Amino acid sequence: MNFKQKDRKWFARPPKFLKRVAFMMGGVAMMGAGLSILRDINLGTDACSCFAQGLACFLPFGFGTCLLLFNFVTLCFVLKYDIGMIGFGTLGNMLCLGYISDFFKWLWSVALPIGFFDSTVVRYVLLVPALVIFMIGVGAYMCSGLGAAPFDALPFIISNHVRKLPFKAVRILWDVSFMIMGTILGGNFGIVTVLCAFCLGPIISWVQKKLEVLI
Repeated sequence: MNFKQKDRKWFARPPKFLKRVAFMMGGVAMMGAGLSILRDINLGTDACSCFAQGLACFLPFGFGTCLLLFNFVTLCFVLKYDIGMIGFGTLGNMLCLGYISDFFKWLWSVALPIGFFDSTVVRYVLLVPALVIFMIGVGAYMCSGLGAAPFDALPFIISNHVRKLPFKAVRILWDVSFMIMGTILGGNFGIVTVLCAFCLGPIISWVQKKLEVLI
């Protein structure tokens, strides 16, 4: 998925649109499921979720609503500087991801024994499967080509304006900044947060390329 194309159109409907919507929604659902497990095993989350968790410590809202509010703020900057990055995938991600994660977190709480995620063995056993589910979900959502989530779009916009830094450097700095702010606010910091900030981008790009052949 190339966010740097000059001919992007707001809410474009590319070929195989319905198939792309299904990929996007399926990807967001997988992201939410994987994220819910990452939140439960308490080994960290991605930078955006870490920051939303930090906000939830100070605002009278749950995680899903805090993530939505944060997305609305970042969306304002995307609308101002590059409206072409907004699409159906943008809305699907920002409106649904946090609440899907909350739903799955509730589902685990009623379906699994009390204290299931307290065991250190269980937490580390679930770490890799949760990350895999999350990464496949991100790859599916991105390869749908229906726009970027505001948090993901801004590094591309910044990279286009700050040409001295390559995009990978901008993305790492972006993630690390919100990782630090989220941790200070009380977000869930751990090994997953560090992996997402420094390593997950290239892995997700690889997953995305593998999934693109299906579209």
